[in-house]
Amino acid sequence: AVVSTQSTGMQEAETASDETAIVHYHEEEAVYISAQTDRVTVIFSTLFKDPDDIVIGKVFLQEFKDARKAHQQAPQVLFSYGEPPAELSGQPNLLRGDNIGYVTFVLFPRHTTPANRDNTINLIHQFRTYLHYHIKCSKAYLHSRMRSKTSEFLKVLNRAKPEAMTEKKFGVGKRV
Repeated sequence: AVVSTQSTGMQEAETASDETAIVHYHEEEAVYISAQTDRVTVIFSTLFKDPDDIVIGKVFLQEFKDARKAHQQAPQVLFSYGEPPAELSGQPNLLRGDNIGYVTFVLFPRHTTPANRDNTINLIHQFRTYLHYHIKCSKAYLHSRMRSKTSEFLKVLNRAKPEAMTEKKFGVGKRV
């Protein structure tokens, strides 16, 4: 509803809003939405609870950002870790730290036209779920690959065991 209100305001009025709408959608996470005359900026703060999530999240978001080169109609995507983006300067209670990520979507008028508005809002609304789902799937894939490689290495080690040494007799009572 907030994105719809902000994008409708951008389409109908040619004035920028100094207000940034803040939606706390998850514990310690929020979405910041601000409308200017030529764009709507949506910034997600995301808390990563696992150090592996940070690494996988960085790779995923870099690919997300690079995908814009192939799809020129996609919104601009920016991300930062640790420090909030400059657009949020002056906002109270911003989280900082190595496990905090900020993802910024810059929506232009082509994304907020009446024909595209509902689809854009749906995609933005589901972004956090989409991000964390892909991080978990990536971790599950990496773990399955590690288990597979471990199984292969164990098979190699088992084949490398020396065969039981046969006893050779060297005379009476002597064995080697």
